[in-house]
Amino acid sequence: MEYENKKNNNFLIQELINAFNRFPGIGPKTAQRLAYFSINQNYDETKKFTEILMTVKDQIGLCDICQDFTINQKCKCANDNRDKSTICVVEDPMDILAIDNAGAFNGQYHVLHGVISPNQGIGPDDLKIEELISRISQNQEIIKEIILATNPNLEGEATAMYISKLVEPYKLKITRLARGLPSGGDIEYADGVTISKAIEYRQEMEY
Repeated sequence: MEYENKKNNNFLIQELINAFNRFPGIGPKTAQRLAYFSINQNYDETKKFTEILMTVKDQIGLCDICQDFTINQKCKCANDNRDKSTICVVEDPMDILAIDNAGAFNGQYHVLHGVISPNQGIGPDDLKIEELISRISQNQEIIKEIILATNPNLEGEATAMYISKLVEPYKLKITRLARGLPSGGDIEYADGVTISKAIEYRQEMEY
C-alpha cells in the first residue's frame, strides 16, 4: 500500500531503479535503462513476467542432496546414468551449466552457494559445506573423489583448501581443476574447451 499512497512519479521510478540496482552485475546506468524499459512494456508483457517470476519462486528450491536449484526435488543428481563416485564441488549453479555444456564430466555436483570471504562477512557456516561433509559421511562406500572446482581466485583457493582439510579424514582422492582456467577468472565465463581441459588435467590437492 505504501506505493499506492505515493503521488510522486519520480519516487516510483527511482524505487524501480533501486530494485534493479540490487541485482548482481547491474550498475546504476543499466538499472536505469531496465527500469525505463519495464515502464514502456505493455500490461500483458509485464503481467507475464511477474507470473513467471512468482512461479519460479514458488516451485524452484534447493535439492536436499546436491544443493542445486531444482523443481519439486526432481534433480539431476538422482540420474542413475551419472557417476556417483565423483562429486564436483562448485560455487554456484551457473558453474554446473558451464561444466555440463563442456561435456567433460558425468559425475555428481555439490553447490556451495558462494565462497568464504571474510571481507564480505561470509564464513563457512554461510555455505553448504556442512551438507557436503554429511553427504560424504553417509556415502563413504560410494564416493571416491572430490573435485574442488571453486574459481581460481583468492576466495576460491581459500575455500578449496578449507574443504580439503575437512574431507582429508575420509581418505578420498581430492583434486583441484587444472590451470587451464585463468587465474582470477570465473568458471561460468570460460569456454567449453578450457573447462574440458581443466577437468581432464585436474590435480590432486596437496595438504
